[in-house]
Amino acid sequence: MRSIRPLLAATGLVAALALTATACGPGEDNAAGKPAAESPGGQDAGGSLPDGLAETLKKHGVDPEKWKNGEWKNWDKDKWLREAKDFVNPVIEGLWKPDRMKSAKDPAKTMAAGDVSGGQGISDPEPAPVQAEREKTPYHDYAAPVGKVFFDSPEGSMVCSGTVVKDPANPGKSNLVWTAGHCVHAGSKGGWYRNIVFVPAYNDKGKSAAALESAQPQEVAPYGAYWADWATTSGEWLADGGPTGGEGAPYDYAVLHVKPERGTKSLEETVGNALSVDFDAPEISRIDAMGAWGYPAAPPYDGLIMHKCVDRPGRLSISPSTPAMYRIGCTMTGGSSGGGWFRKGSDGKSVLVSNTSIGPVTSGWLAGPHLGPGAEDVFATTSEKFAGR
Repeated sequence: MRSIRPLLAATGLVAALALTATACGPGEDNAAGKPAAESPGGQDAGGSLPDGLAETLKKHGVDPEKWKNGEWKNWDKDKWLREAKDFVNPVIEGLWKPDRMKSAKDPAKTMAAGDVSGGQGISDPEPAPVQAEREKTPYHDYAAPVGKVFFDSPEGSMVCSGTVVKDPANPGKSNLVWTAGHCVHAGSKGGWYRNIVFVPAYNDKGKSAAALESAQPQEVAPYGAYWADWATTSGEWLADGGPTGGEGAPYDYAVLHVKPERGTKSLEETVGNALSVDFDAPEISRIDAMGAWGYPAAPPYDGLIMHKCVDRPGRLSISPSTPAMYRIGCTMTGGSSGGGWFRKGSDGKSVLVSNTSIGPVTSGWLAGPHLGPGAEDVFATTSEKFAGR
């Protein structure tokens, strides 16, 4: 029989996250349906590209005017921007309509048992599956910092999960979102994905697909869409990330800086909360429970409902040459990728300690990277780039 201790800790963790309820519900400055306002650094009403973006596109042989009119669909390897410094993500207003969001697929990073054999010496036994639970609704009251990340890839429109995190350079006004590296960049064989947006509290009331057929846009995206104007991921993911995670999986994390498609209020002010990131979590043996939140989209889920799993973490080693990852039992599937993993900090509040990266084809567990100095550097680089902005 499994120990009851993690279950007791799990209850506390869920309660801690519930206390992060937003201070202001949907319908504020950034709510969907409000008149468009110019966003600092974003497109103006005429649809022109922000300063610098046009020049970056031209440098890579891309016509900036054609880009927003469909050139972004060209995934020719010579025009697929790959390097860290080459990220571009111009706002294309109205692109992510509710139907397009609902049709986005999951970029599942599934693994067969043999894929982890290289590091079994320091892996803990595979955890028993933990059945994912639906989050209570409305989501903005129970999991305010959680949302969905949408993006376009050569395979079509894709979806991941993400978490609003605090920005030390802009206290109380963060525009930072934590997600997985494979939700923003294809890794060693590709480049940056396109049209990356974050939608907090997606499908806030947890409606079914049938109910959403007649839903208003603000029911699907209560706070509207936040476009990434910068993304940072690890050098290891760029170099070694692969279709099943590969040796880049232990470094599969990313930070987005976002801006509203409509309105000017910061993301943190809009949703009412953001979580701190813990880059110095204690040893796995000293953590009673971790919780993973996200929107699983691969069967048997449909990507419309937020779920969560809480379990005592163990270790998963992909390779003897890479750090061990966290692993918990969880039945969530692809689409939950990038979703935050939380634990209770010393002050009793939830802090982000990882994100969903990989899982097996059988969907019985999830694994996420340990956030150490490398992850902290990715975070600090993004924060400093937008200090005071």
